[in-house]
Amino acid sequence: MGDSMAAHSLQEKTFEFEGMEVAYLQGGTGSPLLLIHGSGPGASSLGNWRTVLPALTARHQVFAMDLIGFGRSPRRPTPPYFDLALWVRQARAMLARIDAPRVGIIGHSISGAIALRLAALEKRVAAVLTTGTMGRPFEATDATRRCWTCPTDRQTLIATLRGLIHDPSVIDEPYLAAREPVLFAPGYANYFDAMFEQEPAHYIAQTVLDDATLAAISCPVTLLHGRDDVAFPPSSSIGIAASLRRADLVLLSECSHSVAFERTDMFLACAETCFSRLALD
Repeated sequence: MGDSMAAHSLQEKTFEFEGMEVAYLQGGTGSPLLLIHGSGPGASSLGNWRTVLPALTARHQVFAMDLIGFGRSPRRPTPPYFDLALWVRQARAMLARIDAPRVGIIGHSISGAIALRLAALEKRVAAVLTTGTMGRPFEATDATRRCWTCPTDRQTLIATLRGLIHDPSVIDEPYLAAREPVLFAPGYANYFDAMFEQEPAHYIAQTVLDDATLAAISCPVTLLHGRDDVAFPPSSSIGIAASLRRADLVLLSECSHSVAFERTDMFLACAETCFSRLALD
């Protein structure tokens, strides 16, 4: 992890939040961006954003946070380990630490819904970019279930990731190396499986954005979604975009759930358009 962060000019930092030491990466200069990862196996800021961090930190001051229970952030001491309200509070606490009048947010999957909740709550949020976001009801598939079941070895991990990535060549050694230390840490499999011990519909329902939340979002929103995403279907982004006044929707061909890895150039182009036009600094 150290070599990857050095290449991206990132520093490991922590802050105290509700008795826990939240971990985040900070680096770059310019207008600030808060990055929040998804909830899949071995998810973390580095695991989610590794391919786009060099370009983002070249233009922005980046704050890439690990949610409680993921990456280098601690595990929640008591259940429920899936706690969307806790993660929203955590994201607001991170946002409060960013010393700037306006902040852009990038959220992936479950954290797309978290980012949009922040936009409804915090007027400092100047723009939001989501990838493969949740936030509308959908029917879980076998790929969804595999995403929320902890793999116990590399081959099972690869099989799970194949349900989230259109081109399996993306699942290379650096991709796996960013996830395995989190995933195979002592006791983490039991923690992760306890986090998602109920049926997927239970967790999908918790992420749904109600009409009042969507109506409170006034900033521009760009939603990127893989057209071939079978675990978290594009209907979520389509439905959210239809409910927002200032939303751009991009459906990506030959792309599943891992947009930042599968369509890196398109991700970065959309991020540049989404955030540079807003004079965030």
